[in-house]
Amino acid sequence: MPKILIVGGGYAGFYTAWKLEKQLRRGEAEVTVVDPRPYMTYQPFLPEIAAGSIDPRHSVVHLRSHLTKTKVITAAVTGVNHASKKATITPAEGEAYDLDYDIIVMTAGSVSRTFPIPGVADEAIGMKNIEEAVAVRDRVLTNFDKAAQLPAGPERDRLLTFVVIGGGFAGIETFAELRSFASALVRRYPEISFEDTHFHLIEAMGRIMPEVSLKTSHWVLKNLAQRGAQVHLDTQLTSAVGGKIELSTGETFESDLIVWTAGVMAHPVLRNTDLPTEERGRLRVQSDLRVINDDGIVADAWGAGDVSAVPDDTGKGVGGFCVPNAQHAVRQGKLLSKNIVATLRGEGVKKYFHQPAGAVAGLGLGVGVFQKGKLGITGFPAWVMHRGYHGLAMPTWERKIRVIGNWVLNLFLGRDFASLQDVETPRVAFETYASRPRPAAPVEPEPVVKAPARTRAKAVAK
Repeated sequence: MPKILIVGGGYAGFYTAWKLEKQLRRGEAEVTVVDPRPYMTYQPFLPEIAAGSIDPRHSVVHLRSHLTKTKVITAAVTGVNHASKKATITPAEGEAYDLDYDIIVMTAGSVSRTFPIPGVADEAIGMKNIEEAVAVRDRVLTNFDKAAQLPAGPERDRLLTFVVIGGGFAGIETFAELRSFASALVRRYPEISFEDTHFHLIEAMGRIMPEVSLKTSHWVLKNLAQRGAQVHLDTQLTSAVGGKIELSTGETFESDLIVWTAGVMAHPVLRNTDLPTEERGRLRVQSDLRVINDDGIVADAWGAGDVSAVPDDTGKGVGGFCVPNAQHAVRQGKLLSKNIVATLRGEGVKKYFHQPAGAVAGLGLGVGVFQKGKLGITGFPAWVMHRGYHGLAMPTWERKIRVIGNWVLNLFLGRDFASLQDVETPRVAFETYASRPRPAAPVEPEPVVKAPARTRAKAVAK
């Protein structure tokens, strides 16, 4: 059987494998998915996870539970030699090894793109995976607990100052959700007033959310300002060393939480392959998702999602390519499975063409924005549309039920405000109080008994 290797179990990879299971005939091909994480993360929910509105486990899809006919390898692909059709698999434990394949599907996704700004690599955290969103949530909660015990002063201000870098969809959603989260927390901490909390979003461009109209973006800015959140436009972060924020405007302040959302880049695994890439480091593919080079199609190689430069034939893409979002990755994964099956059966393939369904964002409980062409909807109706769209877009009915059920329960029970930050050091409590064996008592040397002088004399005489 042909061996199909899917590199990456995110949106595009998961949907490719999921649909292949339904479309392939018995014995037609063998499918393997390799990803360092054993689950797919539904990234549009990360801001709500950071704000305590969704249980983290409900926003992930366990690969082995839903890919029942696919071989799942929890490891990293650290290299690909397509000329010999071998991929280097590096597990968390054990030695790296080579895996043979016949067809490769590159869906490794993207990682946070940062710039060499002093302090960012040491102090900031991204918003690309579930672990980061949970860590942000726990940091906010823990900082409130600490600040409630401190008098007014620089350290208290530092704990209650939160910074987000980047004014795109991911940054604005994260920023607004955290502002909503903190506003709800203030009601439970009488020691902390609303005015004690400080939220700053840093955006180098002159506007936010380029996916929506200028009018809609202005409404978002006004709404955030009314909620006590400050947006710095035309401003660059110049330093974050030790948590001290220095801006290009000359303004400085300190923060204990810096969230970086200023762009993404193709997964670096492409640097260790012989597959063709374009100037931004993305995999070169044509509209039917087959990999291409200067000579044409690269046989048995496919790509989709954030790792690939997929042409946007609607003419609406940035630079002529599809923007890196879930809406495109999911649909590309579905088409990719159909095209692979068609190729195996000697049939024709189809080009990827998708008219965007619109842009929708949640800005905290009860607040959202929606943009479709010139139509812009703001406030509560857009928030309902946001939840409705993403609730239905979540893969598998089992996950949909969990997420929507979580939302319904929150209407009656409210958010969960318990911090689990100590999960990062789970053995501290046990080690602190665990009984240990007493150190062995020192062994006393046996006393040397000297013989009487007369006995010694006799011994010498003998």
